[in-house]
Amino acid sequence: MYKTPFKKLFIASALMLGMNNISAQDILVNSLKVNASDNSKESFKFTDIINLANTSVKNQGSSGTCWSYSTNSYLESEMIRLGKQPVELSQIFSARNAYVEKGKNYVRMHGSLNLGDGGEPHDVINMYAKYGAMPREAYTGLNYGTSKNKFAEMAALSKAVLEAVVKNPNDELTPNWEKAHAAVIDSYLGAVPETFTFKGKNYTPKSFAKEVVGINPEEYVELSSFTDAPYYTKTMLMVPDNWSFDQVYNVKMDDMTNIIDNALKKGYTVAWCADVSEKSFSWKNGVAYIPAKKYEEMNSQEINSMFVGPKPEMEITPELRQKAFDNYQTTDDHAMHIVGLSKDQTGKEYYIVKNSWGATNDYKGYLYVTKNYVKYKTTAFMVNKGAIPTDIAKKIGV
Repeated sequence: MYKTPFKKLFIASALMLGMNNISAQDILVNSLKVNASDNSKESFKFTDIINLANTSVKNQGSSGTCWSYSTNSYLESEMIRLGKQPVELSQIFSARNAYVEKGKNYVRMHGSLNLGDGGEPHDVINMYAKYGAMPREAYTGLNYGTSKNKFAEMAALSKAVLEAVVKNPNDELTPNWEKAHAAVIDSYLGAVPETFTFKGKNYTPKSFAKEVVGINPEEYVELSSFTDAPYYTKTMLMVPDNWSFDQVYNVKMDDMTNIIDNALKKGYTVAWCADVSEKSFSWKNGVAYIPAKKYEEMNSQEINSMFVGPKPEMEITPELRQKAFDNYQTTDDHAMHIVGLSKDQTGKEYYIVKNSWGATNDYKGYLYVTKNYVKYKTTAFMVNKGAIPTDIAKKIGV
Protein backbone atom coordinates (compact mmCIF):
# COMPACT_ATOMS: atom_id res chain seq x y z
CA MET A 1 0.00 0.00 0.00
CA TYR A 2 2.86 2.38 0.70
CA LYS A 3 5.40 1.42 -1.94
CA THR A 4 5.47 0.59 -5.63
CA PRO A 5 4.80 -3.08 -6.45
CA PHE A 6 8.16 -3.31 -8.24
CA LYS A 7 10.11 -2.14 -5.22
CA LYS A 8 8.21 -4.44 -2.90
CA LEU A 9 8.71 -7.44 -5.17
CA PHE A 10 12.39 -6.60 -5.56
CA ILE A 11 12.91 -6.54 -1.80
CA ALA A 12 10.87 -9.72 -1.32
CA SER A 13 12.82 -11.51 -4.05
CA ALA A 14 16.10 -10.42 -2.53
CA LEU A 15 15.07 -11.64 0.90
CA MET A 16 14.01 -15.01 -0.48
CA LEU A 17 16.87 -15.59 -2.90
CA GLY A 18 19.84 -13.47 -1.84
CA MET A 19 21.67 -11.19 -4.29
CA ASN A 20 25.06 -12.67 -5.20
CA ASN A 21 27.67 -10.49 -3.46
CA ILE A 22 25.28 -8.46 -1.33
CA SER A 23 23.24 -9.84 1.53
CA ALA A 24 19.46 -9.67 1.29
CA GLN A 25 19.58 -8.26 4.80
CA ASP A 26 21.82 -5.43 3.60
CA ILE A 27 19.34 -4.69 0.80
CA LEU A 28 16.51 -4.42 3.32
CA VAL A 29 18.47 -2.14 5.68
CA ASN A 30 19.67 0.08 2.83
CA SER A 31 16.12 0.42 1.50
CA LEU A 32 15.02 1.90 4.84
CA LYS A 33 17.66 4.64 5.04
CA VAL A 34 15.46 7.23 3.36
CA ASN A 35 12.67 6.65 5.90
CA ALA A 36 13.84 9.28 8.36
CA SER A 37 13.49 12.83 9.62
CA ASP A 38 16.33 14.85 11.09
CA ASN A 39 14.56 15.97 14.26
CA SER A 40 12.30 12.98 14.98
CA LYS A 41 13.53 12.16 18.49
CA GLU A 42 12.93 15.70 19.72
CA SER A 43 9.30 15.52 18.51
CA PHE A 44 8.31 12.33 20.34
CA LYS A 45 7.98 12.17 24.12
CA PHE A 46 7.79 8.52 25.12
CA THR A 47 6.89 7.38 28.62
CA ASP A 48 7.47 3.72 29.39
CA ILE A 49 4.56 1.76 30.87
CA ILE A 50 6.28 -1.65 30.90
CA ASN A 51 9.95 -2.28 30.09
CA LEU A 52 10.97 -5.88 30.73
CA ALA A 53 14.52 -7.05 31.29
CA ASN A 54 16.47 -8.05 28.21
CA THR A 55 20.07 -8.53 27.20
CA SER A 56 22.28 -6.20 25.17
CA VAL A 57 21.50 -5.28 21.56
CA LYS A 58 23.34 -7.42 19.01
CA ASN A 59 24.19 -7.05 15.32
CA GLN A 60 23.37 -9.85 12.90
CA GLY A 61 25.71 -8.40 10.28
CA SER A 62 25.31 -9.41 6.63
CA SER A 63 23.10 -12.41 7.29
CA GLY A 64 19.40 -13.09 7.23
CA THR A 65 19.46 -14.46 10.78
CA CYS A 66 17.11 -11.94 12.41
CA TRP A 67 14.82 -14.86 13.38
CA SER A 68 17.67 -16.48 15.33
CA TYR A 69 18.91 -13.26 16.94
CA SER A 70 15.42 -12.16 17.98
CA THR A 71 14.29 -15.55 19.29
CA ASN A 72 17.54 -16.21 21.16
CA SER A 73 17.16 -12.73 22.67
CA TYR A 74 13.64 -13.80 23.60
CA LEU A 75 14.98 -16.97 25.27
CA GLU A 76 17.51 -14.87 27.17
CA SER A 77 14.61 -12.79 28.54
CA GLU A 78 12.81 -16.02 29.40
CA MET A 79 15.86 -17.02 31.46
CA ILE A 80 15.59 -13.71 33.32
CA ARG A 81 11.86 -14.25 33.87
CA LEU A 82 12.60 -17.68 35.33
CA GLY A 83 15.08 -16.18 37.78
CA LYS A 84 18.17 -17.40 35.96
CA GLN A 85 21.34 -15.52 35.09
CA PRO A 86 20.97 -14.81 31.35
CA VAL A 87 23.61 -16.08 28.97
CA GLU A 88 24.24 -14.71 25.48
CA LEU A 89 23.15 -17.73 23.49
CA SER A 90 24.82 -18.66 20.23
CA GLN A 91 22.54 -17.34 17.52
CA ILE A 92 24.63 -19.04 14.85
CA PHE A 93 24.42 -22.43 16.55
CA SER A 94 20.62 -22.24 16.05
CA ALA A 95 21.08 -21.01 12.48
CA ARG A 96 23.70 -23.62 11.60
CA ASN A 97 21.43 -26.46 12.68
CA ALA A 98 18.47 -24.95 10.86
CA TYR A 99 20.51 -24.70 7.66
CA VAL A 100 21.41 -28.39 7.92
CA GLU A 101 17.76 -29.36 8.42
CA LYS A 102 16.60 -26.98 5.69
CA GLY A 103 18.98 -28.69 3.28
CA LYS A 104 17.32 -32.03 4.01
CA ASN A 105 13.89 -30.59 3.27
CA TYR A 106 15.19 -28.92 0.11
CA VAL A 107 16.26 -32.30 -1.25
CA ARG A 108 13.04 -33.98 -0.12
CA MET A 109 11.11 -31.27 -1.94
CA HIS A 110 13.14 -31.76 -5.14
CA GLY A 111 14.52 -28.24 -4.83
CA SER A 112 11.11 -26.56 -4.52
CA LEU A 113 11.91 -24.80 -1.24
CA ASN A 114 13.28 -21.40 -0.28
CA LEU A 115 16.99 -21.66 0.54
CA GLY A 116 17.67 -18.18 1.89
CA ASP A 117 19.09 -17.36 5.32
CA GLY A 118 15.60 -16.71 6.63
CA GLY A 119 13.62 -18.60 9.21
CA GLU A 120 10.96 -18.28 11.89
CA PRO A 121 10.94 -18.21 15.71
CA HIS A 122 9.81 -21.84 15.76
CA ASP A 123 13.08 -22.78 14.06
CA VAL A 124 15.03 -21.72 17.14
CA ILE A 125 12.68 -23.67 19.40
CA ASN A 126 12.77 -26.72 17.12
CA MET A 127 16.57 -26.66 16.94
CA TYR A 128 16.76 -26.17 20.70
CA ALA A 129 14.62 -29.29 21.20
CA LYS A 130 16.68 -31.37 18.76
CA TYR A 131 20.24 -30.08 19.24
CA GLY A 132 20.29 -28.12 22.50
CA ALA A 133 21.94 -24.73 22.96
CA MET A 134 25.36 -23.17 23.39
CA PRO A 135 26.73 -19.90 24.74
CA ARG A 136 27.97 -17.60 22.01
CA GLU A 137 31.48 -17.70 23.45
CA ALA A 138 31.62 -21.42 22.61
CA TYR A 139 30.32 -21.04 19.05
CA THR A 140 30.51 -17.63 17.39
CA GLY A 141 30.15 -18.81 13.79
CA LEU A 142 33.01 -16.47 12.80
CA ASN A 143 35.31 -19.00 11.19
CA TYR A 144 36.26 -17.03 8.09
CA GLY A 145 38.22 -13.98 9.18
CA THR A 146 35.48 -11.40 9.78
CA SER A 147 34.24 -9.80 12.97
CA LYS A 148 30.58 -9.96 11.89
CA ASN A 149 28.41 -12.47 10.06
CA LYS A 150 28.80 -12.46 6.28
CA PHE A 151 26.92 -15.37 4.77
CA ALA A 152 26.57 -14.74 1.03
CA GLU A 153 29.49 -16.92 -0.09
CA MET A 154 28.49 -19.77 2.21
CA ALA A 155 24.90 -19.58 0.98
CA ALA A 156 26.00 -19.73 -2.67
CA LEU A 157 28.17 -22.81 -2.11
CA SER A 158 25.53 -24.51 0.02
CA LYS A 159 22.94 -23.97 -2.70
CA ALA A 160 25.28 -25.33 -5.37
CA VAL A 161 25.82 -28.53 -3.39
CA LEU A 162 22.11 -29.06 -2.83
CA GLU A 163 21.23 -28.33 -6.45
CA ALA A 164 23.74 -30.97 -7.52
CA VAL A 165 22.13 -33.46 -5.14
CA VAL A 166 18.66 -32.72 -6.52
CA LYS A 167 19.92 -33.34 -10.07
CA ASN A 168 20.99 -36.76 -8.75
CA PRO A 169 23.70 -37.74 -11.28
CA ASN A 170 24.01 -41.24 -9.72
CA ASP A 171 20.28 -41.94 -10.08
CA GLU A 172 20.28 -42.94 -6.40
CA LEU A 173 21.32 -40.72 -3.50
CA THR A 174 24.11 -41.79 -1.19
CA PRO A 175 24.22 -40.80 2.50
CA ASN A 176 27.34 -38.73 1.78
CA TRP A 177 25.50 -35.71 0.43
CA GLU A 178 24.35 -34.77 3.93
CA LYS A 179 27.94 -34.86 5.14
CA ALA A 180 29.05 -32.77 2.17
CA HIS A 181 26.37 -30.16 2.78
CA ALA A 182 27.16 -29.94 6.50
CA ALA A 183 30.87 -29.69 5.68
CA VAL A 184 30.28 -26.61 3.52
CA ILE A 185 28.38 -24.91 6.34
CA ASP A 186 30.94 -25.91 8.97
CA SER A 187 33.86 -24.72 6.84
CA TYR A 188 32.42 -21.21 7.21
CA LEU A 189 30.80 -21.31 10.63
CA GLY A 190 33.09 -23.81 12.31
CA ALA A 191 32.52 -27.39 13.37
CA VAL A 192 30.26 -27.70 16.39
CA PRO A 193 32.24 -28.95 19.43
CA GLU A 194 30.84 -32.06 21.07
CA THR A 195 31.65 -30.59 24.49
CA PHE A 196 32.67 -27.17 25.76
CA THR A 197 33.50 -25.49 29.05
CA PHE A 198 31.30 -22.78 30.52
CA LYS A 199 32.14 -21.19 33.88
CA GLY A 200 34.49 -24.03 34.70
CA LYS A 201 32.04 -26.84 33.95
CA ASN A 202 31.93 -29.14 30.94
CA TYR A 203 28.73 -29.38 28.90
CA THR A 204 27.28 -30.83 25.73
CA PRO A 205 24.79 -28.62 23.85
CA LYS A 206 21.93 -30.71 25.23
CA SER A 207 23.15 -30.66 28.83
CA PHE A 208 23.72 -26.89 28.58
CA ALA A 209 20.16 -26.42 27.34
CA LYS A 210 18.77 -28.51 30.17
CA GLU A 211 20.95 -27.34 33.06
CA VAL A 212 21.71 -23.71 32.23
CA VAL A 213 19.02 -22.35 29.89
CA GLY A 214 16.29 -24.49 31.42
CA ILE A 215 13.32 -23.72 29.20
CA ASN A 216 10.76 -26.28 28.07
CA PRO A 217 10.30 -26.02 24.27
CA GLU A 218 6.79 -27.47 24.60
CA GLU A 219 5.67 -24.27 26.34
CA TYR A 220 6.04 -22.02 23.27
CA VAL A 221 3.50 -21.44 20.53
CA GLU A 222 3.23 -19.27 17.43
CA LEU A 223 0.14 -17.32 16.44
CA SER A 224 -1.09 -15.12 13.61
CA SER A 225 -4.36 -13.88 12.12
CA PHE A 226 -5.81 -14.71 8.69
CA THR A 227 -9.36 -14.50 7.36
CA ASP A 228 -8.89 -17.43 4.95
CA ALA A 229 -8.71 -20.05 7.73
CA PRO A 230 -11.03 -20.79 10.67
CA TYR A 231 -10.27 -18.83 13.82
CA TYR A 232 -8.91 -20.65 16.87
CA THR A 233 -7.56 -23.56 14.84
CA LYS A 234 -4.10 -24.26 13.49
CA THR A 235 -3.21 -23.23 9.97
CA MET A 236 -0.09 -23.32 7.82
CA LEU A 237 2.05 -20.19 8.00
CA MET A 238 2.16 -19.45 4.27
CA VAL A 239 5.44 -17.55 3.99
CA PRO A 240 8.58 -18.60 2.08
CA ASP A 241 10.74 -18.78 5.22
CA ASN A 242 8.50 -21.43 6.78
CA TRP A 243 10.68 -24.16 5.29
CA SER A 244 9.68 -26.61 8.06
CA PHE A 245 5.96 -26.22 7.27
CA ASP A 246 5.05 -25.43 10.87
CA GLN A 247 1.54 -24.31 11.73
CA VAL A 248 0.37 -21.34 13.76
CA TYR A 249 -2.74 -20.77 15.85
CA ASN A 250 -5.09 -18.52 13.89
CA VAL A 251 -6.70 -15.89 16.12
CA LYS A 252 -8.72 -12.76 15.43
CA MET A 253 -6.77 -9.62 14.55
CA ASP A 254 -7.48 -7.83 17.83
CA ASP A 255 -6.52 -10.98 19.72
CA MET A 256 -2.94 -10.49 18.58
CA THR A 257 -2.46 -7.24 20.45
CA ASN A 258 -4.59 -8.50 23.36
CA ILE A 259 -2.21 -11.47 23.71
CA ILE A 260 0.88 -9.27 23.45
CA ASP A 261 -0.55 -6.82 26.02
CA ASN A 262 -1.38 -9.66 28.40
CA ALA A 263 2.08 -11.16 27.94
CA LEU A 264 3.84 -7.91 28.79
CA LYS A 265 1.62 -7.28 31.83
CA LYS A 266 2.46 -10.76 33.14
CA GLY A 267 6.20 -10.31 32.61
CA TYR A 268 6.58 -12.22 29.33
CA THR A 269 8.28 -10.77 26.26
CA VAL A 270 7.32 -11.68 22.67
CA ALA A 271 9.21 -12.86 19.56
CA TRP A 272 7.72 -10.93 16.64
CA CYS A 273 7.86 -11.33 12.83
CA ALA A 274 6.64 -8.57 10.53
CA ASP A 275 6.93 -6.64 7.30
CA VAL A 276 9.27 -3.69 7.89
CA SER A 277 9.66 -2.40 4.32
CA GLU A 278 6.89 0.18 4.77
CA LYS A 279 7.64 3.86 4.11
CA SER A 280 6.23 4.43 7.61
CA PHE A 281 8.86 2.20 9.24
CA SER A 282 11.92 4.24 10.18
CA TRP A 283 14.84 2.30 11.59
CA LYS A 284 16.95 5.46 11.90
CA ASN A 285 14.28 7.28 13.92
CA GLY A 286 13.08 4.18 15.76
CA VAL A 287 9.39 4.69 14.96
CA ALA A 288 6.85 2.66 12.97
CA TYR A 289 3.15 3.41 12.38
CA ILE A 290 0.47 3.24 9.66
CA PRO A 291 -0.33 6.74 8.29
CA ALA A 292 -3.96 7.71 7.77
CA LYS A 293 -3.06 8.82 4.23
CA LYS A 294 -1.37 6.62 1.64
CA TYR A 295 2.23 7.55 0.94
CA GLU A 296 1.63 8.14 -2.76
CA GLU A 297 -1.13 10.62 -1.88
CA MET A 298 1.04 12.70 0.46
CA ASN A 299 2.51 16.05 -0.55
CA SER A 300 6.20 16.81 -0.01
CA GLN A 301 5.60 18.53 3.31
CA GLU A 302 3.68 15.53 4.65
CA ILE A 303 6.40 13.16 3.46
CA ASN A 304 9.15 15.23 5.07
CA SER A 305 7.30 15.33 8.39
CA MET A 306 6.29 11.65 8.53
CA PHE A 307 8.47 11.00 11.60
CA VAL A 308 8.22 14.41 13.22
CA GLY A 309 5.90 13.76 16.15
CA PRO A 310 2.80 11.52 16.48
CA LYS A 311 0.49 11.27 13.47
CA PRO A 312 -3.07 9.99 12.91
CA GLU A 313 -3.28 6.39 11.75
CA MET A 314 -5.39 4.40 9.33
CA GLU A 315 -8.07 2.15 10.78
CA ILE A 316 -6.93 -1.44 10.33
CA THR A 317 -9.48 -4.16 9.60
CA PRO A 318 -9.05 -7.94 9.21
CA GLU A 319 -9.95 -7.58 5.53
CA LEU A 320 -7.32 -4.89 4.96
CA ARG A 321 -4.72 -7.00 6.75
CA GLN A 322 -5.54 -10.09 4.67
CA LYS A 323 -5.52 -8.14 1.41
CA ALA A 324 -2.04 -6.79 2.14
CA PHE A 325 -0.80 -10.31 2.86
CA ASP A 326 -2.38 -11.77 -0.28
CA ASN A 327 -1.04 -8.96 -2.49
CA TYR A 328 2.57 -9.30 -1.22
CA GLN A 329 2.28 -5.89 0.44
CA THR A 330 2.92 -7.70 3.71
CA THR A 331 5.84 -10.09 3.40
CA ASP A 332 7.99 -11.93 5.90
CA ASP A 333 10.79 -9.34 6.06
CA HIS A 334 12.13 -9.33 9.57
CA ALA A 335 11.95 -10.67 13.13
CA MET A 336 12.43 -8.67 16.32
CA HIS A 337 11.81 -8.90 20.08
CA ILE A 338 8.98 -7.02 21.82
CA VAL A 339 10.15 -6.13 25.34
CA GLY A 340 7.76 -3.47 26.60
CA LEU A 341 4.97 -0.92 26.20
CA SER A 342 5.23 2.85 26.04
CA LYS A 343 3.01 5.85 25.24
CA ASP A 344 3.66 9.11 23.44
CA GLN A 345 2.63 12.61 24.52
CA THR A 346 -0.88 12.08 23.10
CA GLY A 347 -1.43 8.88 25.08
CA LYS A 348 -1.10 6.54 22.08
CA GLU A 349 0.53 3.24 22.99
CA TYR A 350 3.56 1.74 21.25
CA TYR A 351 5.41 -1.52 21.74
CA ILE A 352 9.07 -1.24 22.66
CA VAL A 353 10.89 -3.43 20.17
CA LYS A 354 14.49 -4.65 20.34
CA ASN A 355 16.18 -5.06 16.96
CA SER A 356 19.36 -6.89 15.88
CA TRP A 357 20.96 -4.26 13.65
CA GLY A 358 23.27 -2.88 16.32
CA ALA A 359 22.78 0.18 18.53
CA THR A 360 22.93 2.52 15.55
CA ASN A 361 19.60 4.36 15.54
CA ASP A 362 18.08 7.17 17.61
CA TYR A 363 17.09 4.76 20.41
CA LYS A 364 20.28 2.67 20.53
CA GLY A 365 18.86 -0.42 18.86
CA TYR A 366 15.22 -0.16 19.97
CA LEU A 367 12.06 1.05 18.19
CA TYR A 368 8.60 2.28 19.15
CA VAL A 369 5.95 0.50 17.07
CA THR A 370 2.24 1.34 17.20
CA LYS A 371 -0.39 -1.30 17.86
CA ASN A 372 -1.92 -0.51 14.47
CA TYR A 373 1.37 -1.37 12.80
CA VAL A 374 1.47 -4.69 14.66
CA LYS A 375 -2.13 -5.49 13.70
CA TYR A 376 -1.48 -4.71 10.04
CA LYS A 377 2.05 -5.97 9.44
CA THR A 378 2.57 -8.95 11.74
CA THR A 379 3.20 -12.25 9.95
CA ALA A 380 3.53 -14.32 13.15
CA PHE A 381 4.61 -14.05 16.77
CA MET A 382 5.71 -16.45 19.51
CA VAL A 383 4.79 -16.47 23.19
CA ASN A 384 4.95 -18.76 26.16
CA LYS A 385 1.59 -20.46 26.64
CA GLY A 386 1.36 -18.84 30.06
CA ALA A 387 1.23 -15.42 28.40
CA ILE A 388 -2.04 -16.07 26.57
CA PRO A 389 -5.27 -14.76 28.16
CA THR A 390 -7.35 -17.58 29.62
CA ASP A 391 -10.32 -17.14 27.29
CA ILE A 392 -8.15 -17.26 24.17
CA ALA A 393 -6.09 -20.17 25.52
CA LYS A 394 -9.29 -22.17 25.97
CA LYS A 395 -10.44 -21.41 22.43
CA ILE A 396 -7.19 -22.63 20.87
CA GLY A 397 -6.76 -25.50 23.32
CA VAL A 398 -3.46 -24.71 25.00
